[in-house]
Amino acid sequence: MAKSLSISSSVRQGKNSTWRDYYELTKPNVVMLLLLTALVGMCLATPGWVDATVLISGMLGIGMLSASAAVINHVVDHQIDSVMARTFNRPVAKGKVSISRALWFSGVLGVVGFAILCLFVNMLTAWLTLASLVGYAVVYTVYLKRATPQNIVIGGLAGAAPPLLGWTAVTGEIHAHALLLVLIIFTWTPPHFWALAIHREKDYAKAKVPMLPVTHGVAFTKTSVLLYTVLLSLVCLLPYLIGMSDIIYLIGSSVLNAGFLYYAIKLKFAAKAQTAMQTFKFSILHLMLLFVVLLLDHYVPLSL
Repeated sequence: MAKSLSISSSVRQGKNSTWRDYYELTKPNVVMLLLLTALVGMCLATPGWVDATVLISGMLGIGMLSASAAVINHVVDHQIDSVMARTFNRPVAKGKVSISRALWFSGVLGVVGFAILCLFVNMLTAWLTLASLVGYAVVYTVYLKRATPQNIVIGGLAGAAPPLLGWTAVTGEIHAHALLLVLIIFTWTPPHFWALAIHREKDYAKAKVPMLPVTHGVAFTKTSVLLYTVLLSLVCLLPYLIGMSDIIYLIGSSVLNAGFLYYAIKLKFAAKAQTAMQTFKFSILHLMLLFVVLLLDHYVPLSL
């Protein structure tokens, strides 16, 4: 019995944690997607190749600050995570990493990432990236997530910032084209996340998180997903219409938007048990491929 209590105490204090637990705290899949959009922002900011120092330092600094924000999210949400089926095994929620160690880890990532951006990129990018961290880890996670069903709409701006950060890393200035890339991700975020929220509606209700399906019902949320997906399809036309991109992007984005609309329509009018999760998974593929197509269009210019 004493041995059992000792083991339990060690787990609660995070003494049995491994490097994999700390790696999981950084939400690597999310950070990699953010870094892809930041990379595209860098590349679209210049007609040629991005300077190697800016590329490496920018990606490293943005990535570390994004990972720092993810760790804070784990800490702040650990009680919510512990009662949700999707997240109860997360390192802080499970007790594999203590809150104090997670915060130290987040602090180191944040300080080093900020320093890299200050020293090797530029101050504008450093401060904008730090502002994104505060927006996600504090404004969204601490306040908005628990305060309003529009949490993901308002808080989504922080997650939409990486293309702008990549752009400013190369140019040192904010450009309308970079803001358009931000607008695409900002519009993409609600249908992406609400599809997951529909699938996990009971979990969010159990955790008392006011996600849209909990406060307004699943039917209303399905309508919202569809309407935002229509809006996203229109926003995604803008890079071509203003001359920012060309025919490769037009064709690629049209196909991807048609796919997203298919899932959104199916979710609204002919949903099955896994349709919401299928929509969520496709939305991730949609954004990833959309930015790959933007990159391809930039370096392989073809016009009608």
